[in-house]
Amino acid sequence: MAFWAFALGYLISSMIQVFVTRERMRNTMGKAGVRSVLLATFFGFISSSCSFSALSTTRALFTKGAGLVPSLAFLLSSTNLVIELGIVIAVFLGWQFVVGEYLGGILLILLTWLIVRLTLTKKVEQIARSHAKKLSSDEHGGTSEDISWKKRLLSKDAWQQVAKQYIMEWKMVWKDVAIGFTVAGIIAAFVPTEFFHSLFLGAGKESNTFFEILAQAILAPLAAFFTFIGSMGNIPLAALLFGQGVSFAGVMAFIFSDLIVFPVLRIQAKYYGWKIALYIMVVFLIALVSAALILHFGFAMFDLLPNPAEVKSISDRNYFKVDYGLFFNVGFIALSCFFFAWHWKKKQVQKTNRVWSDWTTLALSFGVITWLLIGVTIIPQLQN
Repeated sequence: MAFWAFALGYLISSMIQVFVTRERMRNTMGKAGVRSVLLATFFGFISSSCSFSALSTTRALFTKGAGLVPSLAFLLSSTNLVIELGIVIAVFLGWQFVVGEYLGGILLILLTWLIVRLTLTKKVEQIARSHAKKLSSDEHGGTSEDISWKKRLLSKDAWQQVAKQYIMEWKMVWKDVAIGFTVAGIIAAFVPTEFFHSLFLGAGKESNTFFEILAQAILAPLAAFFTFIGSMGNIPLAALLFGQGVSFAGVMAFIFSDLIVFPVLRIQAKYYGWKIALYIMVVFLIALVSAALILHFGFAMFDLLPNPAEVKSISDRNYFKVDYGLFFNVGFIALSCFFFAWHWKKKQVQKTNRVWSDWTTLALSFGVITWLLIGVTIIPQLQN
């Protein structure tokens, strides 16, 4: 159900990153003005959706002179306003959540800008910049700015770069996707509905009080902090939560929480120091809870809140139907195989230095794959 949505989004994202140049962005985002924040938001929109890749690019911008607010605007935009995320949300949750994702992404940037402007001093920002400069910058690949986009479209090298970027996108997220979908399936199969009603105050009720909605919006990101699942992997889990009666605000807060999970906090601490990393996490937490509440009551004002009954549970979905999804899947499987073969032929597959959280995620991903193989092979035989 979701493969073609991921693949389509990554293809569009890869093409944008290769054919749209970004060399001048660092010279236009030095101050937290309207123009610099808008440009940072735009560049984030055309950038990668992987939070770890976005963290690296954000640090590179910050160390090259971009202000903290434009840098954070880029980070929020590149993880919340990207095309592929909207496509996957549409598949699992519907158009209201897609609108909420993009409107909420803009709200997150504006609220973060406001909070940072009111609370952060120049001295603390300078300390963070000095700390970040101690680490070597990780630059994104791309094509030269002196080549026109028309020539790049006809360039074999540019399309090889698209293939490379497409494979890199999958390489960055496949573990989160595998873990996220499997966790959602395990919860759907083994966790009773009563658990969600007790965990999320007011879940399952036809209407909630303001206190119940606020509690869900606060609890959702706290729960996401311990899941370690990226923005793509948590969408099926978000659909599960909504189907179990968690409010629109709670689900949106959960979706927005991909930048306050523990691995992200650890990387932010490595880049800027623990003081600024914790500060950024608190700012993001306040901003995402506020944005989720604004979206919830804004949608409610116009009677646009989605109906949980319209979101099918994971176990109730129909699979392998002969429809547009099947043909899209076949086409993108063929394209993915071609890109991988092209990428491998050019010997562009590079070894990466993994940190402990990468090894943990890799081990968990192989663990869930083993779990699934046991579930579809050994368990049916035991039952027979």
